[in-house]
Amino acid sequence: MPEIGEVARIVNYLHKHLVGKTLAVVKAQHDENVFGKVGCSAAEFEKALTGKKVVDARQQGKYFWLVMSTPPHPLFHFGMAGWWKIRGLETAYYKPTKKEEPTWPPKYWKFTLETSDDPKSEHAFVDFRRFGRIRLVDCAAEEMRNVSPLKENGPDPVADKDILTEEWLVQKLQSKHVPVKALLLDQANISGIGNWVGDELLYHAKIHPEQYSNTLSPAQMKQLHKSIHYVCSTAVGLLAESDRFPEEWLFKHRWGKGKKDASQRLPNGEKIKFVTVGGRTSAIVPSVQKKTGEVAADVKKRDSEDENGVEEDDAEEQKPKSAKRKARDDGEEEDDGRTAPKKKSNKKPPETSRGKRRAMKDAEAEAAQPDGVNGSHEPIEENTTKTHQAVNGSETPKSTAVRKQKASKSAAKLRSEDESHARRRSARVSRGAK
Repeated sequence: MPEIGEVARIVNYLHKHLVGKTLAVVKAQHDENVFGKVGCSAAEFEKALTGKKVVDARQQGKYFWLVMSTPPHPLFHFGMAGWWKIRGLETAYYKPTKKEEPTWPPKYWKFTLETSDDPKSEHAFVDFRRFGRIRLVDCAAEEMRNVSPLKENGPDPVADKDILTEEWLVQKLQSKHVPVKALLLDQANISGIGNWVGDELLYHAKIHPEQYSNTLSPAQMKQLHKSIHYVCSTAVGLLAESDRFPEEWLFKHRWGKGKKDASQRLPNGEKIKFVTVGGRTSAIVPSVQKKTGEVAADVKKRDSEDENGVEEDDAEEQKPKSAKRKARDDGEEEDDGRTAPKKKSNKKPPETSRGKRRAMKDAEAEAAQPDGVNGSHEPIEENTTKTHQAVNGSETPKSTAVRKQKASKSAAKLRSEDESHARRRSARVSRGAK
């Protein structure tokens, strides 16, 4: 997607080849996505621009517009793959993989403009993916940034340096609890930062893209402010010509993902990895961009463990039990201080919190039942030896007492674990609230 630097490139071309000229011919072919989704039509566009003079070309982030001699003024957004072409000139910010046929109007055109002045200039807006948008804004030229959609967008890092100060950025970062990369990509916060620019400035600031914005230290926020202005100003100043970007930039080495024999390393040998943040693939250098605070991935993992009844603090409970402790928990008596003989374990897999509560209730109900009957009033089948049973098959008083003792201890243990889980969860919620 064209970002702040790429849009600045086109605005530069417009100043050179369109501003000051009169539009003699305007042709548009209607596209319900490009025109229709923002309340415009090809016919309205043609009528509004034909015969008008282009007074200026301006930009805010990823938006740019033409200031006409009289309103309305056309406002453009390239979307994912839109672009502006000028007949006889190469406006692309990259070298095409294969040379295009010099046909006019070009493929996927949405409108074309032709000036009446000499030398005549011909322009076209193209968009094969149809995510671009073309609007007509009926207001005074100086009010363009005070009406929708521009007024809903944040300051431009290059045009609005007096607004995007360090103090402004600190307040913005601390007021939100979102991954810092997602905050930067949200155009309502800052205009013009897209995926590659966001990755570049976070690399220069040495900040992990998943880290929550309100966990950054004062030093990190100060450096992030510097990196935003450095990367955006450089990209705009070089008109997004990547061949002219500094060699140490991440941009120059990040495009090897999925390609055979691609190094995916910086010149100094540091490895480039990829993670998904805010629905976008992010390039990072783990050796540089350390996690210094809570990050989204860690929170998701913890929440998942909570839902499954597994706590982060359960390391002690997950340790293997000693034979002596196991015998005590199983209700077996120790033999003069020696451990009970080992036997094959019938231990079930760890249960969820809900499963433990159900087991606790069942154990309590069993302990409270009359001797020798279960809930269906059928004889209880115990896997005990004949020495613990009477001749007629019923339990002896001793075996009944052992069974009830086991059930009681099991219920108490489950109740204790459930209360422990609840206390830890409550403590964690309290820490998060602070």
